[in-house]
Amino acid sequence: MKNLLAALSITGMTLVSASAMAMDDFEKYDTDGSGTISMAEAQVNPKLAEQFKTLDVDGNGELSESEYEHFEG
Repeated sequence: MKNLLAALSITGMTLVSASAMAMDDFEKYDTDGSGTISMAEAQVNPKLAEQFKTLDVDGNGELSESEYEHFEG
């Protein structure tokens, strides 16, 4: 039982860390502080620019934080 709890704790911490890192990246790309990433802002990362249209689910030309979470870079 202790091993199971330890494994679950480690998994939880890993997920929280990955999420925090993703948000750090989001803020790095959102250079104008608008709360979204434009195509122009995405151009600094070729992989992000390549995936932009697919990630922009609502088609508004900007990536929200929730859309950016699906970026595989």
